[in-house]
Amino acid sequence: MSNLKVSITVNGERKEAEIEPRMLLVHFIREVAGLTGTHVGCDTTNCGACTVLLDGRAVKSCTVLAAQANGKKVTTIEGLSKGENKLHPVQKAFVDKHGLQCGFCTSGMIMTSFWLLNKKRKLSEEEIREAISGNLCRCTGYESIVDSIQEAERRMDESEEYIEEEIPARRGR
Repeated sequence: MSNLKVSITVNGERKEAEIEPRMLLVHFIREVAGLTGTHVGCDTTNCGACTVLLDGRAVKSCTVLAAQANGKKVTTIEGLSKGENKLHPVQKAFVDKHGLQCGFCTSGMIMTSFWLLNKKRKLSEEEIREAISGNLCRCTGYESIVDSIQEAERRMDESEEYIEEEIPARRGR
């Protein structure tokens, strides 16, 4: 099998590469684009840790071939923030409402929430729980995730486009 040449716009930056036809989009994002916020969890669509936006639609990138994304736009968790200290309201709400613990599911959960809140507002708790049902979290019990999404909706309705946040540098790395 010969390699394919693809061009995928990731977070506004065009990435071109020759890839194996069987390369998954999640591996393109991590290995070619060098963005590690999108996690590889199960490779079976069960966990949702790899959720990204493909042309504005939430998809699990472990089940999309990179070749299927050729010529399309991908938004990852890194693409939501505006610079190192400007978090999107969804990201900030997850921090403030403790919608994350170990952090493994967080990028997929935030991308699903971002897509959901751009699709519909005035969501009931039941609608939120249904929308995130394809994303697994083993730490939070989901209460704080639902609270985070409700807080993100409130902030987005108040037009808090990006929130300045002092993010401490990582230590020991």
